[in-house]
Amino acid sequence: MEKKTAIVTGSSSGFGLLCVIELAIKGFTVIATMRDTNRSQELLNTAKEKNLMNSIIVTPLDVTSSESVREFKGFLEAFSQIDVLVNNAGFAVGGFSEELSVDDYRKQFETNFFGVIAVTNAVLPIMRARKQGRIINMSSISGRFGFPGLSAYSASKHALEGYSESLRLELGPFGIDVILIEPGSYQTNIWSSVDRIENNPDSPYSFYMDRIFKEMSNGKEDYGDPYEVAALAAQIASLPGSPDLRYPIGKGVKTNLFLKKTLPWKVIEKVVLKKLKP
Repeated sequence: MEKKTAIVTGSSSGFGLLCVIELAIKGFTVIATMRDTNRSQELLNTAKEKNLMNSIIVTPLDVTSSESVREFKGFLEAFSQIDVLVNNAGFAVGGFSEELSVDDYRKQFETNFFGVIAVTNAVLPIMRARKQGRIINMSSISGRFGFPGLSAYSASKHALEGYSESLRLELGPFGIDVILIEPGSYQTNIWSSVDRIENNPDSPYSFYMDRIFKEMSNGKEDYGDPYEVAALAAQIASLPGSPDLRYPIGKGVKTNLFLKKTLPWKVIEKVVLKKLKP
């Protein structure tokens, strides 16, 4: 039987790196993509430690570049099958909407949303020809629940959720599953851009930012091990039958989603604003 092949975007660190390793352990040949392959050393060192070097292929891919995606599509012509695509590449823009530029939002969407579409469309003809495949989109609790100071990130993940719902219905007749993983807060570098925000004392939102930084700082001890998310992705990739659409994961995530589903928004709003009150 021909060995199955998986693609992981944004695999130089965090969830992406761990997804590559876990998929390789599951027996996949994994195409590990990243914008800068000079940042592949941590992945390669981990692969060497686990004797997985023969199962991992590192190749460049900038999901925001049409030329890069086009070159990647040409690279895939050497593969007779692509069984799994993990759309993981992403980052988080932090800041309040009034103080962010439209370009800030565009940059956020270029990676977290349009990049997913570009890579998915590059891979789909291969999956469709074989009438099988799985597309795992790395979403977030922020794709289901907005939070102050994260409007750009949350908007991009909400868009990803809607896209994935539609795509799953479009691709079902071709034997292709679309799955959303919705992590809460984990120990990855995705929040580094948020951590670097300077709290301008002249900003009308300064009091908000103080409380948000405090909440983030207090909560870091409870951030989950990103291995849990990678292990879930590898499990979904290998499941018999058709997986569910959504897989929320992380401390408090299912509780928050249940509360949003059952409580009036005004109640949720009061709780969040009270928590962030100076």
